[in-house]
Amino acid sequence: MSRIIFVEDDAELASLIAEFLGRNGFAVKIEPRGDSAQAAILADPPELVMLDIMLPGKDGLTICRELRPQFAGPIVMLTSLDSDMNQILGLELGADDYILKTTPPPVLLARLRAQLRSRGAQSPAPGGDKRFAFGVLAIDATSRDVRLKGETVTLSTAEFDLLWMLASRAGEVLSRDDLLKTLRGVEYDGLDRSIDVAISRLRKKLGDNPTEPFRIKTVRHKGYLLSPSGWQE
Repeated sequence: MSRIIFVEDDAELASLIAEFLGRNGFAVKIEPRGDSAQAAILADPPELVMLDIMLPGKDGLTICRELRPQFAGPIVMLTSLDSDMNQILGLELGADDYILKTTPPPVLLARLRAQLRSRGAQSPAPGGDKRFAFGVLAIDATSRDVRLKGETVTLSTAEFDLLWMLASRAGEVLSRDDLLKTLRGVEYDGLDRSIDVAISRLRKKLGDNPTEPFRIKTVRHKGYLLSPSGWQE
């Protein structure tokens, strides 16, 4: 049974969601305050953290930013704030998904399951490649270790899985729909910015040029590709 810590100050809503998830194979612990959430999560790390944004003591975006370097599992924002800016900010700060509270419970369940699957989604099949090396970049799927010029690059769960998928099909253009279906189990609706934001974060961490990327390239109207030649120095 997968464990979730759900940081939510609305007791009635938290109870309803916890009950629904409990009927579907999750053990949910509710943490009602933002200023005590991080200590609770790190004291007994769950498989997944679900965060509201508007919380007493400390907001969910701050928790996400502070927690991300210390917690390797998926962090999901569950909020009523539906602006593009909040979604982009949440993803930039390290959230793996941003879900509105108006999302139907079965869809929420599917997206949480997809996040938990994603940790191993890009791990190689038995006998398959477990490491990739492109010039100064080395990726190890067993240890989930990424090194650039010998230095460790710290990636979130979602960032590593995205990089592994790109690396495993290096030189091939992968559409947003390909990436979303594999990594999150959902189809691209033409509006979802999560893949674009994750690509932007990867480029920044991997020393790519943000205006003229040469390592993770954008193919206009088609998608993204990891260039094997972009890592030679």
